[in-house]
Amino acid sequence: MLLKELAKDYRIILASQSARRKTLLEGLDIAFEVVVRDNISEDFPRHFNMFEIPVYLAKYKSEFYTDLINKKTIVITADTIVWHKNHLVGKPVDSDDASRILHELSGGMHEVVTGVCLRTEGRMSAFYDHSKVFFRELTSEEIDYYVAAYKPFDKAGAYAIQEWIGYIGIESIEGSFYNVMGLPVQMLNFELIKFLKT
Repeated sequence: MLLKELAKDYRIILASQSARRKTLLEGLDIAFEVVVRDNISEDFPRHFNMFEIPVYLAKYKSEFYTDLINKKTIVITADTIVWHKNHLVGKPVDSDDASRILHELSGGMHEVVTGVCLRTEGRMSAFYDHSKVFFRELTSEEIDYYVAAYKPFDKAGAYAIQEWIGYIGIESIEGSFYNVMGLPVQMLNFELIKFLKT
């Protein structure tokens, strides 16, 4: 059965302020609403690996929406991280930091992991998707232009794959493109169907 049919009697809430996640979830042809709650911490235990971090954060975020949940409501939360040379690459604090991060990612491979949590009354399911992204060697001029024109300060890894820097800089991807955008919709479609059938 299609997800659209299974989900028609449920209230689906996307608990994210990300415009990219909203666009991607719209692609699954299900009705949903966006509810955003501010000032949710993104701290996590420092010993966690790159797969544990986003799943932990997605599950943690879902706890702030439990008051909205009942048997016919499902809350979707997500978190995306960038991992490079065995360390987490966060969001840049300013233009200089964004440039530094992009120089670091330039000419090499980094990994993107998105954790997703589905929560309804009495039940929760969490999973992740993993992609490898290969950047060609970027010039300083390209990096400076992108940072000035696109101001990627709210983006892990200081870039968005669907923007100019992705068009000119990414040589290849292993895994889901949409996962790198911030929501692995193919996997989410599968997991939501399984969740709704349980």
